[in-house]
Amino acid sequence: MPGPLDGVRVLEFSQIVALPFNGAVMSDLGAEIIKVEPLTGDPHRNRGTVMPNEGKRFQSLNRGKQSVAVDLRDPRGTEFIHKLVPTVDIVTINYRPGVSKRLGIDYETLKELHPGLIYCEITGFGNRGPMGDRGGTDIVANGYSGLMMADQKIDAHGQPANISAISLADYCAGFSATVGITSALYHRAITGQGQKIETSLLQAAIAVQDTVVMREPVHDATLRDPMVQEINKIRQSGGDYPEVLDAYVRGRGATRVAARAYYSTYQVKDGAMVLGALTPANRAAARTVLGIDHDPSDQPDFDESQEESMQQATELHAEMRATLRTRTLADWLDAFTEAGVPVAPVNMPEEMSDDPQVEAMGFMRDLEHPLFGPQRLAGPVVSMSETPTDIHGVSPALGADTGDVMRGVGMSPAEIEALRADGVIL
Repeated sequence: MPGPLDGVRVLEFSQIVALPFNGAVMSDLGAEIIKVEPLTGDPHRNRGTVMPNEGKRFQSLNRGKQSVAVDLRDPRGTEFIHKLVPTVDIVTINYRPGVSKRLGIDYETLKELHPGLIYCEITGFGNRGPMGDRGGTDIVANGYSGLMMADQKIDAHGQPANISAISLADYCAGFSATVGITSALYHRAITGQGQKIETSLLQAAIAVQDTVVMREPVHDATLRDPMVQEINKIRQSGGDYPEVLDAYVRGRGATRVAARAYYSTYQVKDGAMVLGALTPANRAAARTVLGIDHDPSDQPDFDESQEESMQQATELHAEMRATLRTRTLADWLDAFTEAGVPVAPVNMPEEMSDDPQVEAMGFMRDLEHPLFGPQRLAGPVVSMSETPTDIHGVSPALGADTGDVMRGVGMSPAEIEALRADGVIL
């Protein structure tokens, strides 16, 4: 059965993570993705690789795509792209602001060739404002947006530590682009209108911090403003980042001491676990499992602003830590699960491809790569009953589809070979 985006054709000018991830998601949904690369390839092709041009992350982010390698600085390369644009539904790009116009692949130019075109651009900071002409990467967006400080980590040198688990701003921007594109496809199906979609690493990073960046006078006066004032004093006096972060953690945690006991990580006798008891019923069940008779911090009238109350909450958390160290992980997982309390072990991501739950849900997909052999990749982000999603092939070799795509727009074998001989294409 065809996927939900079967028949949709995307021309992708992408590099690194954000837009390649969007393209992978779109491909899993059934769209045809033509990835345009420079003759040297997407920079991620040679990051973390054991074979030239075949980096592991590149393979994951570019599965199911075609690769066209063309020098867009040559007018003949741009001419080919202009022939291709009327045959696609969507153009996506995540080049630095201004580059698309210089190369002749900006929205204003391409919509003249295809009035119904949907054009999606991902930038670092947006294309207006004091930083609108700057490039941006995930680590820069994490720092600028506040995500890095919100993660509350420092490295061995006392410096801010990046969010190391994933490229958070990149992936969020990729998801945001998918939402915009599919919404624009729906609008075009109704009205016939194409349009330009804009998102950025900064916009996505702000969006996922919705509660933190939200301003509200009552809460601000009580919580945000005193914390910001203290941090500004530390900065003005020349305080270092650990001092700033300490003030931030204290400010952010001022109303969370009691809640942290039930929504936290813990060491057990032979490992680590996470407890996720958010509802009153879950917290009561957790106390039963732990043998805690009463918790004043879980009462509606509990006031954490009082020193005595803070002490009670801190003591409860310490009691829970000590109790959980007395039994094995398996014991606690069984006990909390039987009581209906959300709980899980702390696993390594490298273990998850063979995890029984992941396996049962089909969250991984097995493919055969022509160079690397069997591969197991993280599958589509959604499953659909009537329009199945799936991975539609491994990542392409650099320029593997250039000739086929050129022939598809009516270029002759002689024209293609001439461009290849002149170093315009691979």
